[in-house]
Amino acid sequence: MPPELHWVAHRGDMTRYPENTLLALENALQQGADAIEFDLQMNHERDFVVIHDDSFARTAGLKQSVLLTSTAALQRISVHQPARFGERFYPQPVPLLEQVLALLLRYPDSHAFIEIKTESLTRWGISGTLHALLEKLQTSASRCTLISFNLEAVRYAKAARTQGLKVGWVLKKYRQNYRQQAEQLQPDMLICNQRKIPRSGNLWQGQGQWQWMVYDVKDYAKALQYAQRGIEYIETGDIENMLKEASRHGRNRQ
Repeated sequence: MPPELHWVAHRGDMTRYPENTLLALENALQQGADAIEFDLQMNHERDFVVIHDDSFARTAGLKQSVLLTSTAALQRISVHQPARFGERFYPQPVPLLEQVLALLLRYPDSHAFIEIKTESLTRWGISGTLHALLEKLQTSASRCTLISFNLEAVRYAKAARTQGLKVGWVLKKYRQNYRQQAEQLQPDMLICNQRKIPRSGNLWQGQGQWQWMVYDVKDYAKALQYAQRGIEYIETGDIENMLKEASRHGRNRQ
């Protein structure tokens, strides 16, 4: 019998609201998402900004570095994605990690997949960035999975053994050398874009029995096919419609 699917909201309900905002993240949780996924960049004050890019150009129409913007200055920036939504959601504050962790407390059955972005790891270093991040996650670690494309960052987080925190590696490719690295690392989760995995068959199974999550899934029927292949977590940018389809087909959610 296939595993029950867990529905993960990619950057919150990013189809209907500006991505990675408290508005998008909370709406996803209100809709019944099992988990939210969001991105982090670290600024020069070692605060963690919930945003995908290292610039505010796309989300705020502002050519300004996230990494070099002070925490105080963030309060004057609105990430309402004007190119997509016009002024509909203006003003939309830039969230900090602490605000999202506080949001999780209001949804006790929810989980967070937190992606630390490579730009911050490159600018501030893996150990410096991860040390600061793991410190901030200590009280919420059991509710979080820290994920990254950067293998060394995932290895660092796993070695730190923060109580209750899970780690996941986001694969750039689905290739044999990545499987070998995953076997050595034994993360809690492997994550891959659905376009990069084989079209049929079960995915790699590690000795530690990691779980799989595929992302960029917006088709409910395809999500069910992934469940048949042993994939337990579906990350989608259209969480509302996916949950409606799940409800319509009578499939319970965790």
